[in-house]
Amino acid sequence: MSDPAPAFRVEAVDYASALPELRHVRETVFVQEQGVPLDLELDAMDPQCDHVLARDAEGRPIGTGRLTPERRIGRMAVLPGHRGQGVGEAMLEALLARALAHRWPSVSLHAQADAIAFYTRHGFLPRGPRFEEAGIVHQDMHRSLGVPTPVEGFEAARAALVGLVARARRELCLHTRELDPGLLDRPEIIEAIRRLVQDGGELRVLLRDPKAAQDALSPLISLGQRRSSAIAFRVIEEPVDLNFAGAYAFNDRGGWYYRPLGHRVDGETRIDDPARVRQLRAAFQEIWERARPCSEFRALGL
Repeated sequence: MSDPAPAFRVEAVDYASALPELRHVRETVFVQEQGVPLDLELDAMDPQCDHVLARDAEGRPIGTGRLTPERRIGRMAVLPGHRGQGVGEAMLEALLARALAHRWPSVSLHAQADAIAFYTRHGFLPRGPRFEEAGIVHQDMHRSLGVPTPVEGFEAARAALVGLVARARRELCLHTRELDPGLLDRPEIIEAIRRLVQDGGELRVLLRDPKAAQDALSPLISLGQRRSSAIAFRVIEEPVDLNFAGAYAFNDRGGWYYRPLGHRVDGETRIDDPARVRQLRAAFQEIWERARPCSEFRALGL
């Protein structure tokens, strides 16, 4: 059976004619709910922006978003009674489509702190420290369009991996040296993996140094003990495979994160590249068939 059609629609709108509807949503969310001063919510850039509007089945406005000439997504707002229904995701996709139509190489946004995870799932990575804007904590985030997004530093690496895991439906594969301390031991990443396998997904992990992972008390090992039917570890031993210097992860929805040097987190990522995932999966599968089951972890109770 196909998924039911959403009870809303999202469309690009003319700013002048849609202004009353845009203001209704934005002032309800930003001014009345969040306490943003009206003179900060409205700005001179509004008429120059691309705007999208979400309407419910009766045509009433329920969400807004805009794309500025500075290649920044903003004013993302959904009325309280319509949150958690995919409205924000649909508006974000519509704005990204507009940016692609402009042939822009990338977009950025200032995400409110409680919305960072939402944007991470859609391929945006944090850049720089958090800051206050209109009295609300924000994070600058960015994403490349049509090409991989560079990953620089641990915060961006963690966001890339969390987004990759969160978007997986049935499969996640990791090629790692020693379960990546600083990445695969982070609570938000372990929790995302736990949700994946709890919902019926599977995780396969190739690693080189199981003893180092044990010594570091990697939480992924204990999660594997509890979810042994869904999480499998194998150890790389063949010289041809040990010569590979990098590390990578991919899911079953076209998302990947690749690091040229496995001992570093810097690399690149993309959430919508099934062709590259097919290449990574083929390479991973060859190594998987040559690797041995990780008896070291079974000795701990697996």
